[in-house]
Amino acid sequence: MIEFTKMHGIGNDYIYINQLNDKNFIRNIGPFTRYICDRHFGVGADGIILIKKSNLADVKMEIYNSDGSQAQMCGNGIRCLGKYIFDNNFIKSDELKVETLAGIKQLKLHIKNNNVEEVTVNMGRAKFNNNIKIKISDKEFDGTAISMGNPHFVILTKNVENVDVCKYGSIIEKYKIFPEKTNVEFAEIVGNTSIKMRVWERGSGETLACGTGACATFAVCNRQNLVKDKATIYLAGGSLKINIDNINENIYMTGIATKICDGKIENPLVF
Repeated sequence: MIEFTKMHGIGNDYIYINQLNDKNFIRNIGPFTRYICDRHFGVGADGIILIKKSNLADVKMEIYNSDGSQAQMCGNGIRCLGKYIFDNNFIKSDELKVETLAGIKQLKLHIKNNNVEEVTVNMGRAKFNNNIKIKISDKEFDGTAISMGNPHFVILTKNVENVDVCKYGSIIEKYKIFPEKTNVEFAEIVGNTSIKMRVWERGSGETLACGTGACATFAVCNRQNLVKDKATIYLAGGSLKINIDNINENIYMTGIATKICDGKIENPLVF
């Protein structure tokens, strides 16, 4: 049996599996991830996060999308990891360093009455690539390729609610100019401190939220002077507060982290 905790950051849900003490060993991580993330035959989630020991930070996180592919970074997932670590008494501090494939990330836990209400993550600097035009049948998309430790393609649009995210996001994700595939953000500016956003996540499809995607979108809009140095990103599952340190250009993301349940699931792939 594999023990797990299910959590979500504004609707972006992940299954957390504690491997700090060499428990919950999983063979065939790709098939297992697809099995447990299936919303009909498994537990259901956008992905899984393995919690491991680190020689570089307080803890290490490994992220797998629901299709079994590995991801470098997850903004909503890392906030929930901070709450998981605090709630389970692994580290009783309001500051935490987490090793990821996108580098070591620093977390600040906002704690009230021994409860983690919000988590702020230093997401580091955005790395801008190219402005690109992509033509898909009846539409042309003008967007910005950008990395927050994982690849994103940010498209500014109007009436974001009317965009066919599944149709266009699924095609752009696998477009030939993105050798590692890409996450795709469709964003609408609604004020100099507010952005509406929908997201097609690489390996997971349309999700209710994406933390790195929100940071990438903010970075693009901030560079184009469309929003100020702090803004709220409104997604289907809730909102995230994003701001930039203009001295070192680090981007900070703040949002809630919510526990759903604990559970156990059979792992038929180990037998």
